Amino acid sequence: MVEEKVFIQLLAQHQNIVHKVCSVYMDFMQDREDLFQEITLQAWKSFHSFKGESKFSTWLYRVSLNTAITYFKKDKKKNSFIEATEIPEIIDQSNSEIEVQIKAMYAAIGELSKIDKALVMLYLEDYDYNTIGEMLGLTANNVAVKMNRIKLKLKERTQKHYELS
Repeated sequence: MVEEKVFIQLLAQHQNIVHKVCSVYMDFMQDREDLFQEITLQAWKSFHSFKGESKFSTWLYRVSLNTAITYFKKDKKKNSFIEATEIPEIIDQSNSEIEVQIKAMYAAIGELSKIDKALVMLYLEDYDYNTIGEMLGLTANNVAVKMNRIKLKLKERTQKHYELS
């Protein structure tokens, strides 16, 4: 009972992590809610393995990302990951220059592989390469190499989407 209360309290404090992961990986609100439920369930199932060797937020990111990446492998008929031509509803539809650039960046991120999306999300959250590597099971050096490649891809793809806007 105490473990359950601790889990609920920690999850409530850090639920924004789960919401961010759901927003990056899912386009539609219903799918985000389903993924949120699945991440919560997986986090609860593996809470006993959290030993406090890292921050709870780091552990929760890892569980959330692993769950998001594998979520639809179980159910192939449900596949609504962000498509390159679709923009998540979290973006305001105004026509300002900054909004157009943000939409282009989201479209470019939507074209990335699931693991690359995770890397970008964690990088944008200001996690260092060591922490990102720990969360994703990669070396810090591998994260640095992947991020350099991703940045080049995003620069190229963002420019394409921006020109199309």
